[in-house]
Amino acid sequence: MKQELTAKEEEAMNIFWQHGPQFVKEMIAFYDDPKPHINTLSTVVRTLEEKGYVAHKSIGTSYQYYAVISDEQYHKRTLSSVISRYFRGSYVNAISALVTEEKVSVEELKELIDQVEKSNKG
Repeated sequence: MKQELTAKEEEAMNIFWQHGPQFVKEMIAFYDDPKPHINTLSTVVRTLEEKGYVAHKSIGTSYQYYAVISDEQYHKRTLSSVISRYFRGSYVNAISALVTEEKVSVEELKELIDQVEKSNKG
């Protein structure tokens, strides 16, 4: 997998993750108005393929595209990238920032610790 996804690429990936394999012309139905032009969407999908996020199979004279990475894999990798880039690779620093910014309360943090301890015992 190369490079991070742009917002438009992530939007297209969400269609693959939620609806499975798609022809580009089918994908347009899942977009809100104003819908992207088919050529624009085709370019986005081909870029996703170049980056290694989707692949295709030939059906007649058309290509049906499908995701080769799950949304869970993508989210984990993206989180790792953010932690690495902005928190010097420290998950503790990231959690500390969330607590300091009051995005996570101390009570929620204690609940999380309890969940992790229970999961490690079981």
